[in-house]
Amino acid sequence: MADPGAWTALDVGVRSWGWYRARDLPDRAWVEGRVRQIRKPTEGEGRGLLRLARRRPEPGRAEEPVESWLALALCHPDGRTREAALALAAEHPALVPLVVVRAADWAGPVREAARELLRECLDVDTAVSLAPLILRVGRRERGTYGVELLGEVLRRVPRGMFDSLFGHPDRGLRRFVYRVAVEESFLSPARLARTAARDDDVVVQNLCAEAALTAVREGEDGEDVLEALLGARNPRVRSAGVTALRRAGRAERAAEFLIDRSAVVRACARYVVRQSGADPLRRYRELCADAGDPALPPGAAIGLAECGERGDAELLYPLLTHPAPTVRARAVAGLRTLDVTDTERLRPLLDDPAPGVVREATLALLPSAALLPEAWLAERLAPGRSRPVRVAAFRLLEARGGVVRLRAAVRLLDDPDGKLRARAARSARAWYPAAALRADAEADELLARARRLLRSGC
Repeated sequence: MADPGAWTALDVGVRSWGWYRARDLPDRAWVEGRVRQIRKPTEGEGRGLLRLARRRPEPGRAEEPVESWLALALCHPDGRTREAALALAAEHPALVPLVVVRAADWAGPVREAARELLRECLDVDTAVSLAPLILRVGRRERGTYGVELLGEVLRRVPRGMFDSLFGHPDRGLRRFVYRVAVEESFLSPARLARTAARDDDVVVQNLCAEAALTAVREGEDGEDVLEALLGARNPRVRSAGVTALRRAGRAERAAEFLIDRSAVVRACARYVVRQSGADPLRRYRELCADAGDPALPPGAAIGLAECGERGDAELLYPLLTHPAPTVRARAVAGLRTLDVTDTERLRPLLDDPAPGVVREATLALLPSAALLPEAWLAERLAPGRSRPVRVAAFRLLEARGGVVRLRAAVRLLDDPDGKLRARAARSARAWYPAAALRADAEADELLARARRLLRSGC
């Protein structure tokens, strides 16, 4: 029934506008006149009420459909008008979305009347179409009634139709349907685990993973559940599976995940391995000892740093020249984690062909940017260099501050790379000379050039 946001926007818009233009809205008398018409008054009474019911629109205009005016009445700033309009809403199914909105109304009489009407008209078909709006209104202070009612109706939906809702395009409804399915045990633990492993919604993933593991804890066969969770794309789901290995008596399997690409999975794996009496650090050291191993997993380098000591940097330095760029990048990240930075050893990695390695090297060198030769970095600003290298060089020059930063920024103000040029412009505009540079001739000249280039739109 249209976009749920359109109904709530209509309600807010009419009520806000109505405070200033109430004369343009259908009032309580108009609504009550329509109600009496439906009740079939006597002929004499009917003629008078008919004139009253046509009070909006003004004489001389073509009368708009009653449904449109009733929609405005349901959103009227006067609660008595909204309450009166609800008596007519049941005759107009297209206006049921506004009944959902009124079920969370701040005025008690309006709210109660809308809730009674909503319970009468909410069936299986309307529940599915209204669900996105009900859930949206349900976030309001008085909106829980509609959500509870929706849950009651969905629990009575035929299983075939209920299962089709798992693929509904509305994300909020999908999440709600999965919550109902978990509460009612509609899905087996294995199916919950498969959903957690494959679904692209993080909330659904976590909900199903937790429910699957709860079922395993209650004694059901967990083999299929664990395998599905351990193979999930989402790191949190995989970590839940790794943690469950200990309860399942399969702690030795956790060693496989010490080199996982996710930090949270590696941390869970180390916990399980330690609980089983093994030493994860020893395993990391064994893996990193052979720097020439082309099959060395990248997670070994960063895993070693996450639980190792500063002395383990000696195992990471040889990995800076490993043939796999992911290993080189993780080795640099590991050195940064250990807070061990050898500027001369990391400098060559700023020219690495892999952008990921260049980014990690830049992060590691930023605290030591003042130790890097300005001329050497300035060479890497040249247009012939790759973009990751140029960005890295500028970041390091900018980190040095002072006239070095200004010099690098001015150099790039007319660069053909639009993003780099915009970054340089922001840096130049934000530059402010330290006390020692306020009378510096070069700084004055650079600032003057920067103003000219910025005015010219470069």
